[in-house]
Amino acid sequence: MSDVVPPEVRPKPAVPAKPPNVGAPSPSSPFPPQGPGIGGGGGVSAPPPSAIPVPIGSHVPVHISSHSVGHGVGHGVGHGGSHSAAHNGGHAHSGSLSSGGGSTLLGYIGIDTIIEQMRKKTMKTGFDFNIMVVGHSGLGKSTLVNTLFKSQVSRRSAGWARDEKIPKTIEIKAVSHVLEEGGVKMKLTVVDTPGFGDQINNDNCWEPISKYINEQYEKFLKEEVNITRKKRIPDTRVHCCLYFISPTGHSLRQLDVEFMKRLSHSVNIIPVIAKSDTMTIEERQEFKQRVRKELEMGGIEFYPQKEFDEDMEDKSDNDKIREAMPFAVVGSDKEYQVNGKRVLGRKTAWGIVEVENPNHCEFALLRDFLIRSHLQDLKEVTHNIHYETYRAKRLNENGGLQKHVI
Repeated sequence: MSDVVPPEVRPKPAVPAKPPNVGAPSPSSPFPPQGPGIGGGGGVSAPPPSAIPVPIGSHVPVHISSHSVGHGVGHGVGHGGSHSAAHNGGHAHSGSLSSGGGSTLLGYIGIDTIIEQMRKKTMKTGFDFNIMVVGHSGLGKSTLVNTLFKSQVSRRSAGWARDEKIPKTIEIKAVSHVLEEGGVKMKLTVVDTPGFGDQINNDNCWEPISKYINEQYEKFLKEEVNITRKKRIPDTRVHCCLYFISPTGHSLRQLDVEFMKRLSHSVNIIPVIAKSDTMTIEERQEFKQRVRKELEMGGIEFYPQKEFDEDMEDKSDNDKIREAMPFAVVGSDKEYQVNGKRVLGRKTAWGIVEVENPNHCEFALLRDFLIRSHLQDLKEVTHNIHYETYRAKRLNENGGLQKHVI
């Protein structure tokens, strides 16, 4: 190898390269075993970086790290950068993998197909989503859920008939359906809570709901700690709780405050103002502001919680959602003709309230938020935050783990 010497610059003596017959380094050597030379040709191993003279003032970029040179350029892509810091006293060269950005690939690898692999696998297994609806009778809970998913996924109930006895305790009813759209299957479970808030004395009426939520965590935990577990643990945990607020136009009931305060740390609560078409636009805005203020004063955290924002982009998106909550919604599964189009709506003496028209109500905002942008995040927060909190508490109890491992 001939040294390139710029004018009036004295060259530094080059470190001689290893002989071709030397393949393994000494135990004290920081370099890995030498393979074929650069480009994979010949039998001569490439020298360490210090042996390659670079002209002063040259603009030729150096993309060779201490690890990548020894293995040749082809192998250096996989081991450069991140490993070079360890071989150079913690100072990484601008090699194939730099600490500040992506890698410079010399050819197509196929990393970008990972997303497609995940998509295919997930399409085969399908998704689970479990949503709970809470609120007293007559607020249109079942109708709203049917409108959200554009199918009869929730039982229809018009309240209690005159000759029907109101149950003394809250009944928890879960109904599951498999929905398919564009080849994607989702098992949707709607958990209804008929009887909530319908009693004269509603003390502790949230306890059956809290018990149900914790029972689903317990089921998952029992499956998880078994020595021989199922390949895919059935997930019945509640991923989201839609809490329906009466459109009184005044303030939250004490029951509303107590329920959300007690359950906000064990489930993702999304408050919605039901049947918002009973208020004018001005009354609706005033009521929304009053509800937000009461929730803040009560220390009630609803989803999406500020502390779970992962980055500035998340914070920016979620701040807009938090400012719009609670969503003032209208539900209907009846279609009407409006300006030559079939729309979902509610017919009144003054005209038709279009469910999906953002000028009439905030149903479209709720649907986009709940299904199109945050559905997966709801599941992740349930698993990583609420379930992990329950799991840690149970396993810290005396014999909590030993009870389940058989």
